[in-house]
Amino acid sequence: MADPKVSDPRSEGLDPAIREFSTLLVANRGEIAVRVIRAARAAGLRTVAVYSDADRAAPHVREADTAVRLGPAPAAESYLSIEALLRAATVSGADAVHPGYGFLSERDEFARAVVDAGLVWVGPPAEAMEAMGRKDRARDIAGRAGVPVVPRFEADETSPDAYPVLVKAASGGGGKGMRIVHDPADLADALAAAGREAVAAFGDDTLIIESYIERGRHIEVQVVADLHGNVAHLFERDCSTQRRHQKVIEEAPAPTISPDLQAGLHSAAVALAKEVDYVGAGTVEFLVDEVDEQAYFLEMNTRLQVEHPVTEAITGVDLVQLQLAIAAGAPLSPDLGLAAPDGHAIEVRVYAEDPYNGFLPQAGVASTVVWPETARVDAALESGQEIGTAYDPLVGKIIVHGTTRGAARQALLQALDDTAILGLTTNVGFLRQIAASDAFRDAAIDTAWLDRHLEEFAPETPDEIAVIGSWWLADRQTAADPAHPFGVADGWRLAGPAAPILIELDDLVATVDRAAGTVAISDHTWRVRPIAGPGAARRLEIDGVIHEAYVEIDRHTVTVGYRGQPHVLTRPDAFGPAAAATTSDGSVTAPMPGTVLDVRVEAGQSVSAGDTLGVMEAMKMELALKAPYDGAVAVVDAAAGQQVSLGDTLFVVEAPP
Repeated sequence: MADPKVSDPRSEGLDPAIREFSTLLVANRGEIAVRVIRAARAAGLRTVAVYSDADRAAPHVREADTAVRLGPAPAAESYLSIEALLRAATVSGADAVHPGYGFLSERDEFARAVVDAGLVWVGPPAEAMEAMGRKDRARDIAGRAGVPVVPRFEADETSPDAYPVLVKAASGGGGKGMRIVHDPADLADALAAAGREAVAAFGDDTLIIESYIERGRHIEVQVVADLHGNVAHLFERDCSTQRRHQKVIEEAPAPTISPDLQAGLHSAAVALAKEVDYVGAGTVEFLVDEVDEQAYFLEMNTRLQVEHPVTEAITGVDLVQLQLAIAAGAPLSPDLGLAAPDGHAIEVRVYAEDPYNGFLPQAGVASTVVWPETARVDAALESGQEIGTAYDPLVGKIIVHGTTRGAARQALLQALDDTAILGLTTNVGFLRQIAASDAFRDAAIDTAWLDRHLEEFAPETPDEIAVIGSWWLADRQTAADPAHPFGVADGWRLAGPAAPILIELDDLVATVDRAAGTVAISDHTWRVRPIAGPGAARRLEIDGVIHEAYVEIDRHTVTVGYRGQPHVLTRPDAFGPAAAATTSDGSVTAPMPGTVLDVRVEAGQSVSAGDTLGVMEAMKMELALKAPYDGAVAVVDAAAGQQVSLGDTLFVVEAPP
């Protein structure tokens, strides 16, 4: 487990045998499990994966040296069973456990159980996790350490002057169990909803009410500590690009804070880690008020963060290998964190969600998956893989590094252009829109910026999409059967160049003349020339500009992945009429598989447009089901606790005559 940032334990007089381990069980799944397994293998360790029945063929299972089934429990609950995980360690011969992030990674009872079983826990002591794992206790500790905290209120003490306030779960993170409240009349509903979501995600409904800083930047400091009392920082990250308190883009170092504030945050984070006798990798998070640059402590994450790769990029330190070395008893190198950051790094989180429809999590089969070769990719999604609703919708991360922030941003745009996920709705195109925006370019985004500006982002369908789809459809069909092309030739020729082909896509007709190198749609003709190149992308020069796209053709559609966004073009005349799209008839359907949590109306009740008819939970998120317009509830086909499938009709609202 040699690492240039960790000293040899033998040189420090520590017997390495007292914590020696050779087989690591990774108590997680998905991209973080793959990332930890690869780092452990590079450190010379044997690796053990665990899996639910739903993950039997998942990439992390194939990546490990061996894998152990956790049992017949439902998919998500499998990874939350301490008993099953310890049993997996026993049967596999593992002598150490790495929790990754999410699931049990911040549960002190899991850390205690691992240590009590005689295994090495690759993480902080259970006592530090218990102290800092709850936001309410962490606030008190931060106060004792002299770190400013955001003002807190009790539910019965809030005055109108205190608003807006933020209701948040005392346990866990990831934006779950959080609600912004601007009106005192909405506090009770926010507390109830946040409490339910907190129980579903963390098993704890304890909530905190704090002042909400509307123009703040989310800055976090990476800290590391060894078993000898040494603590160091590895600079800071800016995680201000968020939607609904969920991080979307992270970067390091923070681009807007002053040197004085930066130094203050570093020293405060180190002091807090020392206050709780921390060991391992952790993150201290702050909210910086943009008005006066005042920093407030938010929480400490006692685990590896999703965004840790940007820190690795600017420091050259492999944080997972550092965790492993620390767990083995090695002291930190005295020069850790002293060198200046190397350039700038940016990470985007790729989610299976619909950013143009309330960020609803998505499920389905990713028919085509292409990750960029010019960036670091931490992912466990591949072509043909099915994504269900049992887990968090994070499917991967794309990380770029440049000598400057501007260079890193340009590298990010190229990496997103080189990314294609077809068949499954993701946020890749949305990420590119953010990265290309003036606000992100100028580092002018605060934590609420996206929520305030969502209406500025919508799916973009440039004219080139139809040209690309038409050209490659004609190319494929002509090559497959020149005598009977998929389109319709405008005339038969005994000799000479092939006749132009008419391609009908959606509500347009394109005339593709491959011999002349043109595509005509309506009254415009584009000059087209295919360009050879490496990789899976298809390149066309259209009117002198090269466009790169990923094209997938099936019997009824042509899907064009362009700048991260999939565009589905239908062939209504290909094999009979396409299925008619459903129209709104007052039906309110389940937007995804899940569980009904609450029904708030009954048949015959009058409702107004936007009224909440019921609430359902999916992927540990609450989704409000709202009335489409004014009217009366005609049908209630939902009950609390009911399991529903995508598209199930739960309510019907009839408009007044």
